[in-house]
Amino acid sequence: MPISDLPSPPSFSPSTALRRWYALGAGACFLLIGFALFSQFQWGLQPCPLCIFQRIAFAVLGVVFALGAAHNPQGTGRWIYASGALLPALGGSAIAARHVWLTHLPADQVPSCGPGLNFLIDAFPLWNVVKMVLTGSGECAKVDWTFLGLSMPAWSLVWFIGLTVVGLVGAWRQKPVKINRVF
Repeated sequence: MPISDLPSPPSFSPSTALRRWYALGAGACFLLIGFALFSQFQWGLQPCPLCIFQRIAFAVLGVVFALGAAHNPQGTGRWIYASGALLPALGGSAIAARHVWLTHLPADQVPSCGPGLNFLIDAFPLWNVVKMVLTGSGECAKVDWTFLGLSMPAWSLVWFIGLTVVGLVGAWRQKPVKINRVF
């Protein structure tokens, strides 16, 4: 059969591509949260306050991506969802970067461990709790797990950066994506 008689490769419209990008982002976020919960309950790795904030950022980002995939916005809506995804992605990136920085401090420069997150929430207003947690504690400098030489906070940072790209590329891509066959 000559190549010219073969059916043409599929072409994805911009709206289908956006839905796929956002579904991919949502799936990644929820799988990452699932892994964090697995590592907590099966491996006994207790999350520090910065880890918990990173989970919250992944959850918010996953919800924005899921809503974007379900809504399938067009025009200006694409940028509204991209902006909505950008906020938790950049916030999570900042938290993860701070966490990675704490894990790389020399032992004599690590801040002292403060009270647990439950005590802070019971004793202080929420904004003060967020401020205290983001300043970090010695508890957040401990590395319990690594994969390919990167700690869990470092992997979170990598994923936040990647998901930021997914959100922006999904909104930026306006032209149909054509898949070319290679023989």
